[in-house]
Amino acid sequence: MSDWRENRIEAAQRGENPMVMVEMPSGFACIGDTQFLAGYCVLLPKREVFSLNDLTLAERSQFLTDISVIGDALLAETDCLRINYDILGNTDNYLHAHIFPRYLSEAPERLKKPVWLYDASYWFDDAYAYDENKHGELRSKLTAYLKDFEQTKGHE
Repeated sequence: MSDWRENRIEAAQRGENPMVMVEMPSGFACIGDTQFLAGYCVLLPKREVFSLNDLTLAERSQFLTDISVIGDALLAETDCLRINYDILGNTDNYLHAHIFPRYLSEAPERLKKPVWLYDASYWFDDAYAYDENKHGELRSKLTAYLKDFEQTKGHE
């Protein structure tokens, strides 16, 4: 069996991606592998495509809506100041969206700049890796928010 990280979308489709919190209309809401910004999430599409432009207009609209709903969950369940959204596809060469909560506790010079300017150690150091003991409660709150949204507001 291959490592779920080799193809995160296929692993999510098979129910084998442990970072998946909930399936949304357009894809899979995942807690981030790194949590130096508590609550960092990623939205993976339901099918593997190269870019946002490979989706139909309806799929694009839903994907962008789902990104914003994950942002709503972060705003509701953390004390973040704002949300940054990034759709890049440079390192991982498939469509995915990053949803970053930004906090007043960040150094002012960092808060004004993109998250990607944090030192590379923040992305790969085990000290910042997702840990169920440290981050599980927030993950549970985000999951509950997203499930509740889908059951109530998502069908309006």
